[in-house]
Amino acid sequence: MAVRAILTDIEGTTTSVSFVYDVLFPYAREHLAAFVRAHADEAVVAAELDAVRAEVGGASLSTAQAIDVLLAWAREDRKITPLKTLQGMIWKDGYQSGGFTGHVYLDAVEGLRRWHSAGCKLYVYSSGSVAAQKLLFGHSDAGDLTPLFSGYFDTKVGGKREADSYRHITTRIGLPADQILFLSDIIEELDAAREAGMATAWLCRDGESETTAAHPRHADFTTIVCP
Repeated sequence: MAVRAILTDIEGTTTSVSFVYDVLFPYAREHLAAFVRAHADEAVVAAELDAVRAEVGGASLSTAQAIDVLLAWAREDRKITPLKTLQGMIWKDGYQSGGFTGHVYLDAVEGLRRWHSAGCKLYVYSSGSVAAQKLLFGHSDAGDLTPLFSGYFDTKVGGKREADSYRHITTRIGLPADQILFLSDIIEELDAAREAGMATAWLCRDGESETTAAHPRHADFTTIVCP
């Protein structure tokens, strides 16, 4: 059945892993403590601190203790929703101040524009928060790419290696699963999407030697066809 929508990962797929690890993550770690202390009384930040307390089972955790937990998660690169949400808030300041722009591969920019022009619906699914996703594409090296996308998903729908997450996304998109093509550089994510019935495309930008019959392999976006 023809693909009518593309669901794309970010890190390693549309965007260099080095941008995430060498620019975004260090910026968030450097500014996290001061940001949380300055905004702890604001509802959106307070809600994420409560989510940290719920995650560790410590209802009486102080703000300072919650910051310590968040910094530990950040050092371990944990895919935990309150950390990802707060990182997105911190990155917003960096993008808006012009401290950096969001890296998107040129072939990804061209592919996204080509698919959008052809009438293919585009969606994002990343472990980074929806807010962080919109910031990256909204302040990209190629300008504002957000008009290309019809929706965004993060770990609030579930983990990226869990088939049920892709089933939830399929329901939200409103198309049969086999009409949705998922792009990722991570085999376990592709396996989960395939289990949920989606078509898949494996991005191997660094020329990995591993092979798999389950997922068509692409060096970049130029060989991915939609529709």
